[in-house]
Amino acid sequence: MVNILKKELSMSFAEAVSHVEKILGEEGFSVMLVKSIDEIFKKKLGVENHPKYTTILACGPKLAKMALEASYDVGLLFPCSFVVYEKEDKIIVSHASIMTIAKEVGLASEEAMKPVIEVTSKMVHAAWDRF
Repeated sequence: MVNILKKELSMSFAEAVSHVEKILGEEGFSVMLVKSIDEIFKKKLGVENHPKYTTILACGPKLAKMALEASYDVGLLFPCSFVVYEKEDKIIVSHASIMTIAKEVGLASEEAMKPVIEVTSKMVHAAWDRF
């Protein structure tokens, strides 16, 4: 089963995005992209008041290498994504395990993904506990 993490943060939206980026970097992830989806909606669709929603794409190079050694097809799910969004005046951070997804959708065998999932889980939870 795919592990979906979600928690409320007690800070402003901008602070939450910066906080998640900072912690991911400190825990060994490379932040590849931070993109405001609500700003894209505003620019491309003319949607003015969509709740704030930002995607943070991160790569754990060690994890990515391990995953590709299990199966090149796992790369179809790269990079790991974290989202920060507003909902009902709350700031939420969320993440789903792409390594578990890879196993569940058949991109790699359970046996090949087991060590990758274990290492990824430890690394993600080290960051998650600090959010």
